[in-house]
Amino acid sequence: MPSNGERDAVAVLEGVRFGYSAGHPVLDGIDLAIRPGQFVALVGPNGSGKSTLLRLLLGLASPDAGQVRLFGHRPGDPADRGRVGYVPQRPNLGEGVAASVADLVSSGRLARLGWRRRPRAADRAAVDAALDAVGLGDHRDRRLRELSGGQQQRAFIARALAGEPELLVLDEPVAGVDVESQALFRRSLVHLQTLGGTVLLVSHELGAVADALDRVVVLKSHIRFDGPPAELAASGVSLGVHRDDLPVWLEGVR
Repeated sequence: MPSNGERDAVAVLEGVRFGYSAGHPVLDGIDLAIRPGQFVALVGPNGSGKSTLLRLLLGLASPDAGQVRLFGHRPGDPADRGRVGYVPQRPNLGEGVAASVADLVSSGRLARLGWRRRPRAADRAAVDAALDAVGLGDHRDRRLRELSGGQQQRAFIARALAGEPELLVLDEPVAGVDVESQALFRRSLVHLQTLGGTVLLVSHELGAVADALDRVVVLKSHIRFDGPPAELAASGVSLGVHRDDLPVWLEGVR
């Protein structure tokens, strides 16, 4: 039976095991609970299972063993539609897309609009706030295909923010994004927290958000560390770019 902390958690993985081939688990024995309002960073070397864990959490794959619960339900439950925002590592713009930045960001409100389909003042305000949060307010009428890769990534982040999700999941969202935009990105995530939102961030670069994190979870097939950022930093791991130093640190972790 789950503990009180797990019952109250936004997301829970319990005894989770998953592999793409028999006998070679990518994830093995994962126990993780993310509680409301937390800002959690999930880190690890390439191939450590970070994106696989996100797929399980979002209901895009099923575990070979163990349980995954999102808001107390199996991931993908229609009751949770609109409660999760997701920014993938490489959002697919699609060939020939003529949508504007505002069109894309407005689509983040669809789950909240329901059958009405007609945006109200609150919906328009949420879209405007999301655009400003990532520094694209002045580009709202531009076509997405006219933007740089970094600007397009910021537009997808804004789409997720516009939905005002209870849980925002981001997979390497600041890759290719300039320093100024990273600062805006940090402020937008902290603002989501002040509204009661929970953030799960996968990134090789935590410098922009290090001072805002509640927990860092280090993954390498198993969870090798789960605790406050200061404790991890005291172990000799930088919370800036850790693409190089994190694998070295993990060599001594069993």
